[in-house]
Amino acid sequence: MIAHAIRDALSSQSMIRKMFEEGAALKKQHGPDKVFDFSLGNPDLEPPPAFHRVFLRLAKEDKKGSHGYMPNAGFSEVREALAKKTAAEQQVDLDGASIVMSVGAAGALNTIFKAILNPDDEVIVTAPYFMEYRAYVGNYRGILVEAPSGPGFSLDAAAIARKLSPKTAAVLINSPNNPTGRIYPPEDLAALAEVLRGHAKKTGRAPYLLSDEPYRDLSYGTPVPPVLSAYENAIVASSYSKSLSLPGERIGFIAVGPAAEEREALLGALIYATRILGFVNAPALMQRIVAELTLAKVDIAVYARRRAAFTAILDSSGIEYAKPEGAFYLFVKVPPRKAAPEAAAAVSAADDRAFSEHLKRFLILGVPGSGFACPGWIRFAYCVDEKVIHAAGDAFRAALAEW
Repeated sequence: MIAHAIRDALSSQSMIRKMFEEGAALKKQHGPDKVFDFSLGNPDLEPPPAFHRVFLRLAKEDKKGSHGYMPNAGFSEVREALAKKTAAEQQVDLDGASIVMSVGAAGALNTIFKAILNPDDEVIVTAPYFMEYRAYVGNYRGILVEAPSGPGFSLDAAAIARKLSPKTAAVLINSPNNPTGRIYPPEDLAALAEVLRGHAKKTGRAPYLLSDEPYRDLSYGTPVPPVLSAYENAIVASSYSKSLSLPGERIGFIAVGPAAEEREALLGALIYATRILGFVNAPALMQRIVAELTLAKVDIAVYARRRAAFTAILDSSGIEYAKPEGAFYLFVKVPPRKAAPEAAAAVSAADDRAFSEHLKRFLILGVPGSGFACPGWIRFAYCVDEKVIHAAGDAFRAALAEW
């Protein structure tokens, strides 16, 4: 008999994966060139050429211990290289001891939650948010608490303040954001930091500020502000899934701010959690590769062209959307039904699911916003060939004409 929690989770499992699987079935039925699948954030760009060069060179090495165990936190030289990179991005002083290598950003977040959460501790997140955050927090008997976003899906420090309690262990942010592509500006981070400091003075418990940053390098000209220099008790979780197009290699890291309370104990807890969660350590070969690629990244100009192509289709169709400042998602507002204009103001959770089902009739796949705790919207991932986006234009217009 499987666990009750897993049984419950399976009944409402990830809409992203569900749509991806439906897309695979549609491609088999109609042919892959006839289906416009924008469901999964799986980068289609190949890793930068430098990755292949470093990969081949290191794979050919016959150096003793290259593929063996290392300290659970990772190779010391790798941690030093990533500390240098992260220190420049976060505008703080970091050394290799500040870095713990992880099995992707998901592994990093699970490691962090294992290290900091007691049963019934709360983690606040701004909606919309990546749907698996709830499962990650629940893995350690924590409770995910949703706070509304501000205008334009901005970070609303006042809304977060209203959700704080003595049980608040952390506030989790994601910038650039999945699904909106929003980048939180420095003033929003400063306002949140002041809220968290005030809460610490009031309750004696300083919540951590956790920043999930796998899309940091995917920005369309808007700088991604540092978090570690904005707030003392800050932790960054990141990966190379998007910046180097390596999602299947599962390589990432955790960076702990230099002023974090009980910093040495926290780092020790993260390293211990890495081991007992079964990760043991991040993949050895990938650690050594990313240490040599701290300046490499995929060509963001490709994603910028795709964003322009997709928004042009939406503009011509009269569909509202949140223009992304980073990442590779378009969060689109479900348009009112033409047959029922009197109901245009009443967008419900059912509408985004109904619109998603309607689009499937035209072989367009997106993920309903209710899966991101934001009903009335739908997410499209444009990490697909630009030809697919252009080809989808007629299908979108036909779908809107019948909606």
